[in-house]
Amino acid sequence: MADLNGMCQNLVSDVSDALGAAVVDLSSGLLLAAHHNVPYFTQSYLDAVAAAAVDMFRGKTITTVEKMLAGQRGSEVMNSIKEVQMSTERTYHFMSVVPGKENCLMVLITGRKANLGMGWSAMRGVLPEIAPLCP
Repeated sequence: MADLNGMCQNLVSDVSDALGAAVVDLSSGLLLAAHHNVPYFTQSYLDAVAAAAVDMFRGKTITTVEKMLAGQRGSEVMNSIKEVQMSTERTYHFMSVVPGKENCLMVLITGRKANLGMGWSAMRGVLPEIAPLCP
């Protein structure tokens, strides 16, 4: 059985123009695994990206909106964000909660030459393999 770091490495190898991949614990913000091929992706940088991802999926503003939705719907709304795609001037960021593991997030960062469909396909293809290894 592969480990999470190895799976991140395989994902980066499988996607054209991939820069890095990581697995983040959404309950603690800890980086569970990572692999990248960019010199400036220091540990501090990776930790900051992990914290930003937690904010996008479980941050205060997200939970506030979920509470408002719950009040309107009359039923609890929690952890409603499942996937996010973000673009910067030079990169694409693919983020997905691991199915069945609500507190485990997979992140893939690519350059802008990457095909969006291929990025999502590779990401979604590895999620079932990541699930058993997530806490």
